[in-house]
Amino acid sequence: PGPRPPGLHGAPGSGPSPDPAPPKWPLFSLLSAKETAAVRQACVFGNSANEALYVTHSNEFAVIGLNCSNCLGTGDSLSTIAPRALDALRGKKVASFSYGSGPHVLLATESGELYAWGHNGYSQLGNGTTNQCASPALVTTNLQGKRFKEVACGSHHSLALTTDGEVFAWGYNNCGQVGSGSTANQPSPRRVAGLLQGKAVVGVACGQTSSLALVDNGELYSWGYNGNGQLGLGNNGNQLSPCRLTALQGLCVQQVVAGYAHCLALTDEGALYAWGANTCGQLGTGNKSNQHSPVQVMAEKERVVEVAACHSTHTSAAKTQSGQVYMWGQCRGQSVVLPHLTHFVSTDDVFACVATPAVMWRLLSLETEDFMTLSQALGREFDSPETADLKFSVEGKYIYVHKAVLKIRCDHFRSMFQSHWSEDLQEVIEIEQFSFPVYRSFLHFLYTDTVELPPEDAIGLLDLATSYCENRLKRLCQQIIKRGITVDNAFTLLSAAVRYDAEDLEEFCFRFCVNHLTRVTQTAAFWQVDGAMLKEFICRASRCGAFKN
Repeated sequence: PGPRPPGLHGAPGSGPSPDPAPPKWPLFSLLSAKETAAVRQACVFGNSANEALYVTHSNEFAVIGLNCSNCLGTGDSLSTIAPRALDALRGKKVASFSYGSGPHVLLATESGELYAWGHNGYSQLGNGTTNQCASPALVTTNLQGKRFKEVACGSHHSLALTTDGEVFAWGYNNCGQVGSGSTANQPSPRRVAGLLQGKAVVGVACGQTSSLALVDNGELYSWGYNGNGQLGLGNNGNQLSPCRLTALQGLCVQQVVAGYAHCLALTDEGALYAWGANTCGQLGTGNKSNQHSPVQVMAEKERVVEVAACHSTHTSAAKTQSGQVYMWGQCRGQSVVLPHLTHFVSTDDVFACVATPAVMWRLLSLETEDFMTLSQALGREFDSPETADLKFSVEGKYIYVHKAVLKIRCDHFRSMFQSHWSEDLQEVIEIEQFSFPVYRSFLHFLYTDTVELPPEDAIGLLDLATSYCENRLKRLCQQIIKRGITVDNAFTLLSAAVRYDAEDLEEFCFRFCVNHLTRVTQTAAFWQVDGAMLKEFICRASRCGAFKN
């Protein structure tokens, strides 16, 4: 299947995510933590949300998933449960990404190149044939000298927007969605003219079999299938070439998105309008009646700053000025007919958690700026001589910490510092009761809430946690010990559990010793334990029937 990448890890352009990775998308659970942390851009797509493409911070591309119709672009039809490198695009920077229902895939690079691959039964790849393409291929026919900044896919047709504001379309055209003035399929890119002639288009979107173009002055044009009123023209007649949405005259639209058969538009004043199919409540009007003309939604809410929809779902979402996220339409199989306030922090989360299929409505861009959370910043400053105002000396080695952090995080230190605290001098506190690895791990836990120790050292940390009354740390130590128990160390761990009054751990270790009794009794640890402990174990094991044979 080829080498595994070292770490891989719409609307106009792509959208930022407040999360460091896309954890809400089930497909990404197949990646390791290291691979997930390297993701810079990602898109989950496919009829069952079983395919994904993603780009790393070093501009390496990878794909994962089912590979229906060769949509992963790997050069073959093999599915993959582990990420595979997409070498044909290595080093490219993605400006826009979209996918159809076949699926077919379009990708525009920041340098203006246009790539296509996947399903091609209706010439939606623009190569003049109906043969599937298993690898990313440049789309060049009729496009000499053109540079592209945005792409959009319908079910089986394609739109591409140039940096000069021209729209090219090709593929399936049974309802006029290519905008050519006819219903003949378009095997190669053709510029969409008509009422768009001389207009500077700044955004494009596709429903399943309809198309939309947003012009720089805020006007909106639509064409293609209109059986549900998704063109917003006040009727349900198909249109073979672009028509202006006159119902929005006087308004300046700044974003438009399309669902399966409905549309959402956002004005520069933060007003949201919806039209088209409404069988699942996806218009948010409080009923399930289709709307052939735009109607305002969420008028009583605060200013809307982003709207979201995807041609393969009946789900809608919006984000307000204060960061509140609303959803409506088909949500986990239910029809939500009014905008519902969620606990999500982004519209992307809505599609990850409630849409069917759980695809991404845009290319998701993850935060790449140099920003650290509070916990990350604290973790970085642990054991840092430059910022520390206190140091511990353990086995002749120093550990540098901050009094304020210790006082906030640990009752033991709060009491200690209240009774004696030198504000003027950097104090050195000698520790003799515990080893250096154990005490350093304890202090590191106060900064990060994590513990990284082998089971044998975790025994010492368990002792410390017991002494300092750190119950959460005590539980973490018990987890480490349970996960690291072996025949060789089982009796040592059992002895420690008894010594530190860790009842759950004691029971776990005892059961392990009984289940592996013959081998445990042959270890050095078993015969090195004191006589009273050994006698108690034998009596207890006897009561459990360990010696019945």
